[in-house]
Amino acid sequence: MRQHILGFLTLLALIGLIFASSCTCLPPTQETMPPPSPSETKHPEEAEPEKEELPSFPLTITDDLGRTVKIEKLPQRIVSLAPSNTETIYALGLEDRLVGTTDYCDYPEAAKSKPRVAGYSTPNLEKVVSVQPDLILAESIHEKTVLPAMEKLGLTVIVMSATSLDTVLNDIRLVGQINGRSKAATELVDSLNGRIQAVVSKTATLTPGQRLKVLYVVWHDPIWTMGSETFISDLIWKAGGVNIFADDFEKSRVVSLEVILKKNPQAIIISGMGTTGDLIYNNIMKETRLKETDAMHNNRVYKISDANLIERPGPRVIDGLEYIAKLLHPEIFGTAE
Repeated sequence: MRQHILGFLTLLALIGLIFASSCTCLPPTQETMPPPSPSETKHPEEAEPEKEELPSFPLTITDDLGRTVKIEKLPQRIVSLAPSNTETIYALGLEDRLVGTTDYCDYPEAAKSKPRVAGYSTPNLEKVVSVQPDLILAESIHEKTVLPAMEKLGLTVIVMSATSLDTVLNDIRLVGQINGRSKAATELVDSLNGRIQAVVSKTATLTPGQRLKVLYVVWHDPIWTMGSETFISDLIWKAGGVNIFADDFEKSRVVSLEVILKKNPQAIIISGMGTTGDLIYNNIMKETRLKETDAMHNNRVYKISDANLIERPGPRVIDGLEYIAKLLHPEIFGTAE
């Protein structure tokens, strides 16, 4: 019994990491260079980058929870409470304004040197206040307790809650808009959307029979997976699969082996999130009853060594989309490395 309790507590912490780790990114997008003037053409290294056109402040926006938030002025001191938000900040070249992050913000490498003010779901409010933020980028896991506490302190908080890849792109646009980087955000989103469409253009014509039935495993004891209204479920669909629990429930949930066997997944994708290493994979492979599934019969069980590419709803999630597409349809996209 003690072992099961410890396992379940570990599960809760790791599940929290998925929702708090909303962040993944590409290198910072460079600013667009202005066209040369008729009278003088500068060498590229001498050209001045085009300045962003700032929005009018105060600026009123709507976040992913449907909250209306007023941004009084251009943010200069940003706190990120999720790794994906941190990656988006770096991708938009806003890292100089980042004054606080979580213990799990580890990409890009430079993010590790930023001040830590939070765990995955438990920000240290004293530390948050001490860095004097004028903008906090939170995640849906903070909605129930952390958000009300920060609002009581008069802090300006935007909550990201990605339910699809489109939401991920919209969040990038929103961060760019708030911080006077709309052009950089548009360039990044256009690039990412182009890559999404390159995948979808090849999977959209798949018949229902050609789409593999996929089980995405977040934890093993008990088995925890994703339902609808999750960007991971959307990613699986766009990659040419179908989440076997997309029609059963929203968000994430524990599921029984009996239900999994009844649904008979054709591919099982296993998270390697956090510090779990091969733990989840090894335990799933040891589960003898899962040997009856088509996924096990056909050796289509995949461990994701860098789960951040899939479980952080930031710019790098498109890397995850392309990777999963190769796992599910090597005949279309080639073999994943």
